[in-house]
Amino acid sequence: MNTPAISMADLRLTFHGAARQVTGSCYLLETRGGRLLLECGMFQGPPATTERNRLDFPFDPRSLAAVVVSHAHIDHSGLLPKLVRAGYTGPIYLTPPTHDLLELLLKDAAHLEMKDTQWENKRRQRAGKRLLEPLYTLEDVERVLAMRRPLPYAELAQPLPGVQLRFHDAGHIIGAAIVELGLDTRDGRRTLVFSGDLGNRYSPLLRDPERLAHADVLLLESTYGDRDHRSLPDTLAEFRQALQAAARSGGNVLIPSFAVGRTQDILYWLGRFHREGDLPQSRVFVDSPMAIEASEIYVRHAKLFNRDDPDFNRLIGHGWQAWLPCLSYSRSTEDSMALNQVQGAIIIAGSGMCEGGRIRHHLKYNLWKRDTHVIISGFQPRGTLGRRLVDGARRLSILGGDIAVRATIHTLGGFSAHAGQSELVEWALGLQPARPRVYLVHGEVEAMTALRERLLAQRMQTEIAEPGATIAL
Repeated sequence: MNTPAISMADLRLTFHGAARQVTGSCYLLETRGGRLLLECGMFQGPPATTERNRLDFPFDPRSLAAVVVSHAHIDHSGLLPKLVRAGYTGPIYLTPPTHDLLELLLKDAAHLEMKDTQWENKRRQRAGKRLLEPLYTLEDVERVLAMRRPLPYAELAQPLPGVQLRFHDAGHIIGAAIVELGLDTRDGRRTLVFSGDLGNRYSPLLRDPERLAHADVLLLESTYGDRDHRSLPDTLAEFRQALQAAARSGGNVLIPSFAVGRTQDILYWLGRFHREGDLPQSRVFVDSPMAIEASEIYVRHAKLFNRDDPDFNRLIGHGWQAWLPCLSYSRSTEDSMALNQVQGAIIIAGSGMCEGGRIRHHLKYNLWKRDTHVIISGFQPRGTLGRRLVDGARRLSILGGDIAVRATIHTLGGFSAHAGQSELVEWALGLQPARPRVYLVHGEVEAMTALRERLLAQRMQTEIAEPGATIAL
């Protein structure tokens, strides 16, 4: 198919989110062939950050010809229903696992949005203030789901005239992609690469992030741009020690966990400990309907797992209980409430930042007990309850109660689903012969600054993406 050449002056990219902050991924690509939105993520964190979700889009959604989403996490996809509500009607390109996960995550987000809006409106009504409309509803989510266009890794699509799209395995969660956009110009092909969220090379389930050979412009995530993770052997040793200490005291182990990615990694390691005779607890509960369904989606796409553990690869096709026989799922509210009576168990519950979900109830019932152990296994942005636990808070307000923190808090950075600083630098250096311009996104300013210094020392042109800034490609 012949496509019109695009003048380089017509190629522009604007940073509308995840610039000088971790969440809210959103980048607008403008070409002669039309407008493409790369990501449409929700801002997450404290109220001052989440209020940005209620602002109008800084572009007309009706003007967009296509949307590309790197993976299903809400900070990359969570405002898609709002985009559709505001008039977008085109295709949404994503990988097949992301196609499946998106339904799960967006329906949950819609339920939470409607519930939160209902509670906020009760408060506003008492105060005589204007009532709020929800950002979106389940009907908007259904419209999003009808627009999904799955594209397997390595296959080509043309979302716009003169623009070629290809996904590469990012190794972050199942289906996460590095996005490669080839842009035809009169002066030849220009390549824009968005790293998405790059995975940790020590992921027990997923393959290492795919290496690319060329980019003219690189958008590089920098969540852990200022540090490397603890080594995997040290992380696993601390994990074992926490489980053993809790078993000796008879207390529960609480693991706030992201439903997609982290929960499945933890289930893998608990199963490995069990098979090595090194799991002191006899009961493991996943108390999150979303995490349960996400785990089942992982099994459906097990062909994308790495092949590092033949026993796991042989058993996982029969479900997670085949790998971890002491695993139970707490699907209903009644199942979750029954866990208030258990002792000596491992309870994995959402959310990973402790900002919502069932983990807050378990923290309320267990955090004040000295025999409780809490394992923080993922990144905790500023202002979140999880970050306050990591920073050593001694008292917390949880579900209306003032709770003393007497539990032992463990931070296991080696379980992160994100690449650490050295991994980010090593991956980016694979593109160095092409001398790309690098723009850092998805990170707190300190992390971005540290990563920029490392890349500049390697003679890579590197800038920190500025909110609202437009660059010429």
